[in-house]
Order: sequence, then C-alpha cells, then structure tokens
Amino acid sequence: MKIRAGWLSAALAVWVLSASGAQARAPEWAITIHGGAGVIERGNLDAQTEASLRASLAQALQAGAQGLANGKTSLEVVELVIRMLEDDPQFNAGRGAVFTADGRNELDASIMDGRTRAAGAVAGLTTVRHPISAALAVMQHSPHVMMTGTGAEAFAAQQGLEIVDPAFFFTERRWAGLVKELTAQGAPIPPRPAGAPAEQHTQLLDVERKFGTVGVVARDTHGDLAAGTSTGGTTGKRWGRVGDSPVIGAGTYAQNGVCAVSATGSGEFFIRAAVAKSICARIELKKEGPQRAADWIVQKDLVALGGDGGVIVMGAAGDGIWSFNTPGMYRARASAKSGPEIAIYQDER
Repeated sequence: MKIRAGWLSAALAVWVLSASGAQARAPEWAITIHGGAGVIERGNLDAQTEASLRASLAQALQAGAQGLANGKTSLEVVELVIRMLEDDPQFNAGRGAVFTADGRNELDASIMDGRTRAAGAVAGLTTVRHPISAALAVMQHSPHVMMTGTGAEAFAAQQGLEIVDPAFFFTERRWAGLVKELTAQGAPIPPRPAGAPAEQHTQLLDVERKFGTVGVVARDTHGDLAAGTSTGGTTGKRWGRVGDSPVIGAGTYAQNGVCAVSATGSGEFFIRAAVAKSICARIELKKEGPQRAADWIVQKDLVALGGDGGVIVMGAAGDGIWSFNTPGMYRARASAKSGPEIAIYQDER
C-alpha cells in the first residue's frame, strides 16, 4: 500500500527545495526501515492490527524522512527511528520484546557508520531502555565494538543512558506467546516477572513467533550511509543465546560507496552466511546492483542453508530495496525523489 506524499507537507517542501536550485547537485537522502519478517499473511492480521502496524511504520518513516530532509546525518536518523520502534510494543525490540525461557527480556542491537566503518553492538541487555543508543555509545565512547550483559549495562549507565526496571519491557501479548511456546515444548513456565501488571486477556496472533526485529538503513545529504538493528531475539531462547542482530557483518553492515544493510530472520543462519557483509561484498566486488545482490544471498544462499527472513539494503546511490523469503515483512521506504511506501505482504513488492 502506498501512502501519498501529502502526509508531511512541511517535509515535502524541503524535499522540493533539496532537489532544485543550488542544492540540486548535492546527494539526495533516502531511508528504508523494517519491523521484522516471517509468516505474515493476510489471513493472520485483522484489519485493526494491520492498520495499527502500517501507522507505526508510517510514523517512524516520517520522522526519519523529516530528519534527513532537515540535514540530520544518517547515523543520527538510524538511532532516532530505531528508538521510536523500540518504544512501540508492536515490534520485538525494546518494550514489546519477546521473553526467554527464563521469563526475561534480553535485548540486542548494533549500529554502523558507513563513512568510517566504525561500529558498536550490545547483547543481553535487561535494563537499558534503548539498546540502539547503547550500541552507539559503545561505538563512540569506547575502544570496543561489542559489549554484553551486566558489563554493557554498567557502561550504558555510566554514559547517562536511561535505565529502567526490567518490567518496563513487559507486554501481555509477548508473555502469552512464551506460555504458548513452552507449553508446546512441554517445558516449565517461569513465574510471572516481578513488577508486571495484573494478567489480562490478550489476542495472540499467528504471526507472533517470527521475527519482530527492527532495523533502519539511511543515506543522508552528505552521501553517507548508516545501518542499525535492534531485537528481543526469539521466544523461549535459552543459555544466553545471541542471534545475528548485534553481529556486525551478519545482521548489520554499512560502507560508504557500497551499501548499508539491516537483517531480520533466523539469526543462526544469517550469522553462518554473513548475510549483511556478503550482500555488500557482491555489490563492491561483483558490481551487482543492491536488488540483485540481496536476492542472491536471501533467495539462494540463505535458503540453501535452511534460513528464512529478509533484509533491507541502501545502495550508494540512495536506492533503498528489500528482499525476503517469507510470506511477509513489515517495511517502509521514502527518499527525496519519491514519497512514502508502506508494505507488509509479499504481493506488495
């Protein structure tokens, strides 16, 4: 479904200005976002839920588009938009993240600057409201690329990031999803988390289990690329499992002049295929276009391994594309050249 450009008249004015006059030769901005991929079919989403998801994607896209049109850097916009999605309980990131088998929310995120190829990542967070900001802090204020668990949380607190009670991330829908998953496995159900609200009836959708990871790729008016990804992982995960989202080169990658990638899907396979870096390598070394490179990795290489999911890719020229091998992926894009496009199902390509 395409949403006409009238949704943001102020930004439209900036878009027109940026494509005319003295600024016509400047690089044009573009942004693409995703909210996860999986078994997302028309029969599995009621009209109200679908409308709410599309509205959330549109709101996030609007904020990112306006920021880029007003001169924010791609890195700033990636953080800004992912923070919004982390606060939206409809997605599996931040508030609304899925639960581990122990009844905890463990959050992962990563971010990469295509201009410098600096990167930051965090894994296993339980008290940091915005994991993407923690990943950015690792990149900008430490000599490291990845931090995990209590160490990463101590660092985030030291950097002045917002720390919350773990119950902040609780949603009834995700808890019901955990109970359903563990019941199917014949596994014990952990106690309801301390501080969680009183139990409420909730509708558990058929699309709950796969994959609500969120991500953003962007190109700013300087021509710089950036990518970021944030997730709560998979329902019922155990043993401190970490997927591809915080792994640079698997779930996130950005390199100026080549591409920026954010992935979502069965993380173990995305790690094994080094999906994000492999797409950029095909663009850089084989001189393939972003769509061809992404399709090769997602539709062929990943499938051959048994992996499912999808990616969003921003090409060096600002061509935002997506590729996924599942029935659907929550996704949206806009640029200085074209108005916003919001899509969920596979037949909306």
